[in-house]
Amino acid sequence: MVSATIRRIVSPCWRPSDTGEVSSRNGDGSGRGRVNGLLWSKDLGRHANGEFSMAVIQANNLLEDQSQLESGPFSSSDESAVGTFVGIYDGHGGPEAARFVNERLFKHIKKNHGMSAHVINEAFFATEEQFLSLVERQWLHKPQIASVGACCLVGIICNGELFIANAGDSRAVLGRMTEDTKEIKAVQLSAEHNASLECVREELRSLHPDDPQIVVMKHQVWRVKGLIQVSRSLGDAYLKKSEFNKAPLLAKFRLSEPFEKPILKAEPTILVQKLLPQDQFLIFASDGLWEHVSNQEAVDIVQSCPRNGVAKKLIKTALCEAAKKREMRYSDLKKIDRGVRRHFHDDITVIVLYLDSSFLTGANSRVPLVSIKGGGDVGYEIGIIDA
Repeated sequence: MVSATIRRIVSPCWRPSDTGEVSSRNGDGSGRGRVNGLLWSKDLGRHANGEFSMAVIQANNLLEDQSQLESGPFSSSDESAVGTFVGIYDGHGGPEAARFVNERLFKHIKKNHGMSAHVINEAFFATEEQFLSLVERQWLHKPQIASVGACCLVGIICNGELFIANAGDSRAVLGRMTEDTKEIKAVQLSAEHNASLECVREELRSLHPDDPQIVVMKHQVWRVKGLIQVSRSLGDAYLKKSEFNKAPLLAKFRLSEPFEKPILKAEPTILVQKLLPQDQFLIFASDGLWEHVSNQEAVDIVQSCPRNGVAKKLIKTALCEAAKKREMRYSDLKKIDRGVRRHFHDDITVIVLYLDSSFLTGANSRVPLVSIKGGGDVGYEIGIIDA
């Protein structure tokens, strides 16, 4: 019998059509997200450390981006571990890996005691191992699953401390007020793992000194083994284990020589720092946003626009820029259906977390219990707890 989790990740993904609201699971409407054509949004809600805005635009025929926001306790055994969790999972090759991570990663974090970089790293490792086990079970009848992966960006706020973990090329940006001019400046928090960056190419060459083809320029784009742009991800079993890089996998994914050690890594780069009073908000987004909007442009938009619907505003800015690059109007781009839309822009997920000082200092002890997943899955807000 196929497990419920596997059924969910291999089932057809969200295909929005008509404008309308997605009802909350507890029926009170407090966690609704709105669907408008290919756009899903939760315009404004509360999390443990302030307010948030969230939006997803679909470009692929099947939505490959998955995302979640969790607010409340992180551990059943540690009552002090309360805060906000954000996950953005940008799939490639299909939606299965991103959906799997969306189901599993946060659950692994909750199994641990407290919050630390070690806890996050172990959760990434456990999720990766489970997905590779799934690939092994499905290999003979569904070899394509070996070529599916996901970039994973995680942000956690717990007891005034910020954790950013990234494997891939999604990005987290902080809006911080300068002490002298009071301007809000962009501070990039996440390290990216894309072969377009010289530092990433150097890392790959140092890890694989005997392979002159570890990074190859193909069609004006740097790619790992000429196949993929990212050097870290969850999934992508065909570049992690040699036994998945052979028939019946499609020939376009197969390397000419077997490999002994993984070509890609699942280990995230993790940043840990205290949040400061001048830290105003955080922007988490898949790379589809950053292809068209700079860090400072995104921060300026969040700072100058109303909170309600600001994630949607960031996506619209990216789409307007994508249309401009193709010498077309935004209104015409909106008419293009999913699938064909991918020629103009990627799936894009944006989550903006506003940082309320009263929550960060513990002055406000009432913590919203929220669990919401972007796009196809229904979001819901459970209620309020006293921390």
